[in-house]
Amino acid sequence: MVWGARPVRRRGPGRGGTAGPGHYAHDARFLLLRRRYARLTTGVAVGFLGWYFGYVALSGFARGLMARKVVGNVNVALLLGLLQFVSTFVLAAVYVGYARCRIDPLAARLRADAQAKEPR
Repeated sequence: MVWGARPVRRRGPGRGGTAGPGHYAHDARFLLLRRRYARLTTGVAVGFLGWYFGYVALSGFARGLMARKVVGNVNVALLLGLLQFVSTFVLAAVYVGYARCRIDPLAARLRADAQAKEPR
């Protein structure tokens, strides 16, 4: 314990205050929101990092494949490097689209309910 510090008194149900920050932890809608968000972020992160580290591994261990010419002086490594940029924008678009359709409406409803229950 830090010199002179006192424990923080939390206000919550049964203590004369409003609902605490953990109040929605057992709400089915909040749990659904957390599941959807976790699924989305995990999928996008795994997809992006898997593709990126796959590119790095091919660059390091499959030099013959990466050096193969496709058209003129354009080789496989250059094409895959350019596809890194394209995939970044595609994953960002997927993230935004999914969040806009499946996460944002649910979060807005939860926020509206929380603000309606808040004492003024």
